[in-house]
Amino acid sequence: MRKALGIDVGGTKVYNAIINEKGEIVSEIEKHHTPKTFAEIKKLFEEIIKKHESEVDVIAFSTCGAVNKTHDRILGSTGNIAKEYPTMDFAGLSTKPVFVENDANCAAWAEYVIGASKNMPYSVMITLGTGVGGGIIVDGKLYKGKSGAAGEMHFKMRTDKHRKCTCGSWDCFEAYASGTGLKKTAEEISQNPEITTYDVIERINEPMMKKIFDTWQNDILEGIIGLANLFDPDCVVLSGSMAEFVDIEYLEKEANSQIVTQPFKVVKASAGNYSGMIGAALLALGEK
Repeated sequence: MRKALGIDVGGTKVYNAIINEKGEIVSEIEKHHTPKTFAEIKKLFEEIIKKHESEVDVIAFSTCGAVNKTHDRILGSTGNIAKEYPTMDFAGLSTKPVFVENDANCAAWAEYVIGASKNMPYSVMITLGTGVGGGIIVDGKLYKGKSGAAGEMHFKMRTDKHRKCTCGSWDCFEAYASGTGLKKTAEEISQNPEITTYDVIERINEPMMKKIFDTWQNDILEGIIGLANLFDPDCVVLSGSMAEFVDIEYLEKEANSQIVTQPFKVVKASAGNYSGMIGAALLALGEK
């Protein structure tokens, strides 16, 4: 059975493991802190690959940042990672084939092949964490758009320049639906700059905290409605650290009452914490 070395690159952690063409992790999962400098990141990649490349057929990267359609170059900003990171020569890291894809796209693919949207050829995945990511499956294929950047969740929620987004623009979906967005909403409603997302979740029964949470969840709802009307999916999959707090039944019921397309499901991701790495491996190995 063919195998891939999956490497999941995030702003704070790098994970790697060997994954087979069924999406099964067949080795120990190794964890590293994401280095601060470009040179250190490249060195870490080289060390991981040198250790494992003889055991696999392909190297598969799941990474933050939009990735081009030839799966070998990052197109732009990658958040907390060193600013030179998009210049990485991924193909030059190994004598084996190297495949690179956006982490949210990889996770969406894992959900489609082995997870919550299995056998649903039209799906949209939204990752709710510190930021917001997205992946789109259309007719059983990963939809990447003209350049490869499709699925970036930076459509506008408002037009009055109310809240700055990490992308540099204003009032993107990410600025409201993310964990960072929840904190901003909490600060605005409570007028307390020290309030945290944990305060909101842990004290949800208090009227003000409930108002904050409901405002945040309804911002997520607005995004789901818009995406459902655009893509007419079988389901919307919610993943990420903040997804565990939302009311799936509420979101599904309310969204379906407000769309012009056909009813769809809202589900939580089920492919696990390493879905990005697994999806990258499945894509690199050409499995559907």
